Amino acid sequence: MSGDVSDEALALMDIAALAPLIAGSEVSPVDVMQSQLARIEALNPDLNAYVSLYPEAALAAAKEAEAEIAAGRYRGPLHGIPMAVKDLFQVAGMERTCGSRILAEGVANSDATSVARLREAGAIMLGLLSLHEFAFGPTGINPIVGTARNPWNTDRVCGGSSSGSGCATAAHLAMATLGSDTGGSIRIPAALCGVVGLKQTYGLASRAGIYPLCESLDHGGPLARTVRDAALVLDAIAGVDEADPSTAGARVADYTALLGQPLEGLRIGVPRDFFFDRLHPDVEAAVQAALVVLDGLGAVVEEVVLPFTREASQGWNVMAMGEAHTVHGTHLQNNAADLSPDVNQRLRLGEGLSATDYILARQTQARVRREMAGVLERTPILAMPTAVIPSVPIDTGEIMVGDKSVIGWKVLGKLTRLACFTGQPAISIPCGFTQDGLPIGLQLLGPWFEEPLLLQVADAYEQATEWHQRRPPLAV
Repeated sequence: MSGDVSDEALALMDIAALAPLIAGSEVSPVDVMQSQLARIEALNPDLNAYVSLYPEAALAAAKEAEAEIAAGRYRGPLHGIPMAVKDLFQVAGMERTCGSRILAEGVANSDATSVARLREAGAIMLGLLSLHEFAFGPTGINPIVGTARNPWNTDRVCGGSSSGSGCATAAHLAMATLGSDTGGSIRIPAALCGVVGLKQTYGLASRAGIYPLCESLDHGGPLARTVRDAALVLDAIAGVDEADPSTAGARVADYTALLGQPLEGLRIGVPRDFFFDRLHPDVEAAVQAALVVLDGLGAVVEEVVLPFTREASQGWNVMAMGEAHTVHGTHLQNNAADLSPDVNQRLRLGEGLSATDYILARQTQARVRREMAGVLERTPILAMPTAVIPSVPIDTGEIMVGDKSVIGWKVLGKLTRLACFTGQPAISIPCGFTQDGLPIGLQLLGPWFEEPLLLQVADAYEQATEWHQRRPPLAV
């Protein structure tokens, strides 16, 4: 027994609740780690969240954390906290595969910058998490290393590409995780697994040591069970890094500063066109109910028009496919047969693009950013669904919406690409469940480097509802 918390229950606690107990030596990081590893041992064989796990190294780090804290060297709220990262991040002592049979890097001898910063804050790395191969797909289906299964229904996908990050966070197989987001790969699994997923402003957190997909669109950020926990992780990883020039203009803030503050008078824009087209009826009902909650919290919820949305989606396609093909052109030439069929197919979409196509897309990106800035001057927060459908079955990848069969990989990223194209921060938070018990996500977008405001709104909604308190029906 650790203080007033049973060892079995430690893995079920949120970071913000557990941290004061660790700080006061009421709970040992070793007991926390043992509880976490026991849960992983019991559940991961069925969920497949982890590609690789390093329990001995994690326990050794927990003992070091225990000794540091006992000696009065407490580092902060992540000290002694078990975390895991997508198998796209370089982690010293671990072997990255990117969910592919092609990559053969061997064991890494250094950390990605974000991982190094988490370690500096005292977090402990458990292992590497499953993903859509090379992070290039929104479902998380991976025939090579296996597919992470949704903790709410193990016949369903977790969403991609950070599938293992969504799964591990929802199933309490890590207290928080890192994923990457190029077109929605943090927010989609967060929505489909019922957790919080934050894509911070482009350039706020370093991508150094994260295997690239699209340089102009890639982000690495947190998935957590609460908004406050996500803020604590962002506190640790945000900031300038000489190894990533995109961070040169990073503006760091206290990401917990506005949590708990009222929303009275804050204008929240709702773009009905495009973002509310052909939604699954349960998704539409849940998001509409969430907007009513925000209105009840004192926000001014009003409709806005984003006339550039379709152009932005087309521009994202050109940039993403062109840059991904540049990264993986050699793989297509030499190892095409070893790629997942869907990844092979998607990578080839970049083959026919011209320099003119790419330059025009970048020009569209600059214009859309200017126009988005104008919208945000009046309504600094935008609210919409994270995904048009809930999770799809792993075996078919399709779901019925009314009398129509909808293919998951074609639509799951539809609503998340805009924030990657503009580079503005976006977050997905749980806002309900389908009649079949599958999670639904509410997506919020905010102004560049205004994460404290975005987190304030997300936290206010979270605290006014009970969705984040629900747990998947998993038996240990």
